[in-house]
Amino acid sequence: MTDQTFKLNSGQQIPALGLGTWQSPAGQVKAAVAYALQNGYKLVDCAYCYGNEDEVGEGLKEAFAAGVKREDVFVVTKVWATYTTRVQLGLEKSLKSLGLDYVDLLLVHWPLLMNPEGNDDKFPKLPDGSRDIIRSYNHVDGWKQMEAALATGKTKAIGVSNYSKRYLEQLLPHATVVPAVNQIENHPALPQQEIVDLCKEKGIHIMAYSPLGSTGGPLFTAEPVVKIAEKHGATAAAVLLSYHIPRGSTVLAKSVTPERIEANKKLLKLDDEDMKLLNDYSDALTKDGKLQRFVYPPFGVDFGFPDKS
Repeated sequence: MTDQTFKLNSGQQIPALGLGTWQSPAGQVKAAVAYALQNGYKLVDCAYCYGNEDEVGEGLKEAFAAGVKREDVFVVTKVWATYTTRVQLGLEKSLKSLGLDYVDLLLVHWPLLMNPEGNDDKFPKLPDGSRDIIRSYNHVDGWKQMEAALATGKTKAIGVSNYSKRYLEQLLPHATVVPAVNQIENHPALPQQEIVDLCKEKGIHIMAYSPLGSTGGPLFTAEPVVKIAEKHGATAAAVLLSYHIPRGSTVLAKSVTPERIEANKKLLKLDDEDMKLLNDYSDALTKDGKLQRFVYPPFGVDFGFPDKS
C-alpha cells in the first residue's frame, strides 16, 4: 500500500501512507527514517517543533546514499508558532537541519503566533507560566508569508495544519493559493467530518495524524474496530490506519521499530460494510457528545473546533 498516491491541487502526487516523526524517541529517528525509506515508504512528515529534524536529515542522507532518489521522497515540514511572522526563516532552519534544498510541502503548524521575541525559541512563557501568545495576530495575514515562501521554490506546495472549518472559511476568501493540504487529528473517535467535507469541496487534501488515537487507547477495543479486525484477520492498528484510504486521505503512521514500520505498511482494503460500521460508531459518538481529541496543546486559543469551542 506504500505505492498508492492522491493528487494534490498543486499537481503533485502525495503518498497515501507516510512515516510520522512526532514524539519519536531521540537517537532512534535517523534509523527509522532510513529504514522506512529503503523499505517502501515515500513520505516523511516532520516539523521544526519536534526538535528532531537533524536526525531526520541524517536518515534522509543515509537513504539517499543507499540509492533512494530525492525526487521519490515526499518531505513535509511545518512552520512553528514562533515563526508564523518569519516563515522564510523557519523554512530555512528546517531545510538546514534536513540537509535539503527544498521540501515538497510546507504547513502552518498551528494558526497562531507565539512571541517571536519571547523567552524561548519554541515555547515562550509569560511570568505566570502561560504561553506568550500575540493575541492581535491574524492567521490570514500569515498565509501571505506562506505564499511568498512558495514563490521562492524552496517548497513545492503550501498547506495548513490544525485548521477548523471556521478558520478555513476565514482564510479561503483571502488566499491567492488555496492550501494543498490540511493536516488534522483524525480517527473514528474524531472524524472532524465538517472539516473533511469542506476540504473535499475546496480541493484541499486531508492528512491524518494520531490515527490510532492514543497508544493503548479506547479505539483499540472499540467494538466495530475489533469486529473488522477479526473479519480481516488483522490488528486493530491496521484497521485504524486503513480507515483513511477510502476517505481519500493520507495517513501518518509513527514508529521507530522495523517490525512496526513493516506492519504499518500492510493496509487493508476496507469495504463499504466496514466503513459503515466505523462511520456509525463516529456518528454515535458525535450525537452523544463523546468525541475524543487526544492532541490539543494548552494555547488558550479557540481554534473553532466544535468539540473545543
